[in-house]
Amino acid sequence: MKKYVVAILGARSAVGQCMYDIVRERNFPVKELRLISPSGAKGEMYGLPLLPLDENVFKGVDVVLSSPGADISRDWSPVAARAGAVVIDNTSYFRMDKDVPLVVPEVNPEDVKWHKGIIANPNCSTIQMVVALKPLHDYARIKRIVVSTYQAISGAGSEAIDEMKHQVKGDMAVKKLAYQILHNLIPQIDVFVDNSYTKEEMKMVNETCKIMHDAAIKVTATCVRVPVFNSHSESVNIETAKKITRAKAIELLSKAPGVIVIDEPAAKKYPMPLDADGKDATFVGRIREDESIANGLNLWVVSDNLRKGAALNAVQIAEKLVEYQMI
Repeated sequence: MKKYVVAILGARSAVGQCMYDIVRERNFPVKELRLISPSGAKGEMYGLPLLPLDENVFKGVDVVLSSPGADISRDWSPVAARAGAVVIDNTSYFRMDKDVPLVVPEVNPEDVKWHKGIIANPNCSTIQMVVALKPLHDYARIKRIVVSTYQAISGAGSEAIDEMKHQVKGDMAVKKLAYQILHNLIPQIDVFVDNSYTKEEMKMVNETCKIMHDAAIKVTATCVRVPVFNSHSESVNIETAKKITRAKAIELLSKAPGVIVIDEPAAKKYPMPLDADGKDATFVGRIREDESIANGLNLWVVSDNLRKGAALNAVQIAEKLVEYQMI
């Protein structure tokens, strides 16, 4: 089997560390692994040296798994691509670039074939939603999506995780987040834009249409930070061109790649963040027909945002490149 030189850019971040774990867990064919610190931090991780971010570090690299922040990706992803690597970028910078594929392997894997050196990893909340919605869209074409997200602290980074840990222990200082998160919900993720939505909400609107190859889908989102350490949850309401019964939705989702259905109301069985933590699947439950419209359906969707919402999806894209013999 051919093996590859893989670099992780942003190796010290929560997502970067998860990328390392998943590359190892899934036995990705690695010949050499390079850990790159964009901050210039020195030392070692996992017995490997932390390398500085410069043009020389990408020489001979086949794949870059990148999660260093949008500004660094803007400047350095093209450098890595010119050096011959395929960059799988977890930041927001390239997602809506018309020349950059935005890929979820369970949804639009073929899009990796038209990359020009950079492939974008979608937003974490978008990824789990489209994994759940793709089989329903294929069956009945989704016309409209109303989604409310309940997003874990890990999505805000290591400093936010530490902040909530301190608050659990009684230190209520607020540094990373806008407000105390313990015993609280914050109905803002990222900054507000001109239409009074946040950037996070608009990411879900725009990315969904690009990934699903359907600009006609109408999406509205409300994104909320909740005091859960890991795994995002979403309440998703869809309107479809033809009716999908609860039974049909369960049938379609039970066969869908990357989806596990947990839906036994009488037994109080439904997905929760604790179920998804550390898991690769997207979990779906609370499936029910929306009785307020003719062709509506409600779903509850839960997934580990560090894994499927970021690191796992990136590694799965790399696996598609191997499968299609594109690296």
